[in-house]
Amino acid sequence: MTSVIKIQERHTADSTHILEDDKPSSMGCFGWFIIIISIIVTIGLFPLTIFMCVKIVQEYERAVIFRLGLIVDRKPKGPGIFFVLPCTDTFRRVDLRTVSFDIPAQEFLTKDSVTVSVDGVVFYRVFDPICSVANITNVDQSTKLLAQTTLRNVLGMKNLSELLSDRDGISSYMQSALDEATVVWGIKVERVEIKDVKLPQQLQRAMAAEAEAVREARAKVIAAEGEMNASRALKEASLVIAESPSALQLRYLQTLNSIAAEKNSTIVFPLPIDIIQHFVSKTA
Repeated sequence: MTSVIKIQERHTADSTHILEDDKPSSMGCFGWFIIIISIIVTIGLFPLTIFMCVKIVQEYERAVIFRLGLIVDRKPKGPGIFFVLPCTDTFRRVDLRTVSFDIPAQEFLTKDSVTVSVDGVVFYRVFDPICSVANITNVDQSTKLLAQTTLRNVLGMKNLSELLSDRDGISSYMQSALDEATVVWGIKVERVEIKDVKLPQQLQRAMAAEAEAVREARAKVIAAEGEMNASRALKEASLVIAESPSALQLRYLQTLNSIAAEKNSTIVFPLPIDIIQHFVSKTA
């Protein structure tokens, strides 16, 4: 909240500074004479001029009134009803709602010389109607063009890996750059997002092959670690069985039971080595 307040104070100070630096000259005697004539005509033709004098702007709009080419009171009018003088006053409506537009796909070379195509979306709103009318001709078109050039400039300084992994950082940097450039236009850039990053087909195949090779290497390492752990477990089991000769016989019986449960017609039962050693010892 503190940062938002500081940004708003900075925007207000900048816009006030701009308006103070470019103070218009007074309308002069001839200007006041024309205004007085307009007021007299308006009063004289009151039933007819009421429809020309009364204007209405919506809650989300503001009106910037120009009287003989000069901005009236240096502040916008509205929302609601306001009055203008026929023949001398003109006004422009300014929409204060958030506006969004797509940044067309931009093809450029990254820092590591890879051709990519990137598009995005920008959300902005008008916070100062006076600056958006008096300081620039077409604020919407200018913001779109600035967003395109900023996207190309920012992404041209990034590597492909940074472009694919750090989208949030790139969006934040673009938002700061656009907000700093458009403050003199009365524009507040609220959000910038990178929508899609299109890579060449050959590069996509190369990256897929690289990822597949990395996965295969990782699978082989995991399988080797499993074999090593299994061999250690078998070694510990053999040491336990060697301590008790009857444990080996029980293991044989367990194996025979598991084979017989599968309804096999042929059962291969290993001959215990201890029995052979008993006959060999008697023969000796």
